[in-house]
Amino acid sequence: MLIAYTREVSPRLADCELTHLERQPLDVAGARAEHAVYESVLERLGARVRRLPSTPQLPDGVFVEDAAVVLDDVAVITRPGAPSRQPETASVEAVLAAHRPVIHVRAPATLDGGDVLVAGRRIYIGLSTRTTRGAIQQLIDQLAPYGHEVVPLAFTGCLHLKSAVTRVADDLVLLNPAWVAADAFTGHRALAVDPAEPHAANALALGGAVIHPLQHARTRARLQSAGLTVVTVPQVELAKAEAGVTCCSLLVETS
Repeated sequence: MLIAYTREVSPRLADCELTHLERQPLDVAGARAEHAVYESVLERLGARVRRLPSTPQLPDGVFVEDAAVVLDDVAVITRPGAPSRQPETASVEAVLAAHRPVIHVRAPATLDGGDVLVAGRRIYIGLSTRTTRGAIQQLIDQLAPYGHEVVPLAFTGCLHLKSAVTRVADDLVLLNPAWVAADAFTGHRALAVDPAEPHAANALALGGAVIHPLQHARTRARLQSAGLTVVTVPQVELAKAEAGVTCCSLLVETS
């Protein structure tokens, strides 16, 4: 069974952390409507959606991906780089501990799950304003006994590594080549986003399809030309909070 853990949109979403975008008026009701569509798509593609406890006091709580990294054999509880987000991890750890042994990123190091791209036993971790070299070294040490290889990766131009690149098939990554090197991903072909859509690299492969934001039509055409089935979700309001489609769920395979 595949479980998709999500969390409802906080009424304080407009107070979210921002790094690369200017703050704009944000319609929380619209963001909640977008999130509801997203959850329905997760269900349609075979995931069982389970809601984490509400955190109305935490503006970024809906972006559950940043609180943990779920691997086949272990879960990493992160320490988010924005101090306002560090209280998000406790409720995530409480549910993941039922499925996996857990390890932790320890202070003073910080890591956001959005900076982690899993490609089989190889785990790429982006160096960002939220993820430190100390956190990467901790995971190199802690994941080695599980047989995972951790690869530090430089990128630029966006908040998280997975804003610049995501894995859309076993051997294919979707990326913005202006933000991350296309040759960094050993054993993978690279599909570039349309240059007019620099924020279109974030996609979520699930159930034989790829979930992708509705507004990125040109990049969607590239994905379809590569033979992929694309399912779109609206993400206008959530995108104002630097959201992507990967950041609003944590996927856990269970027996």
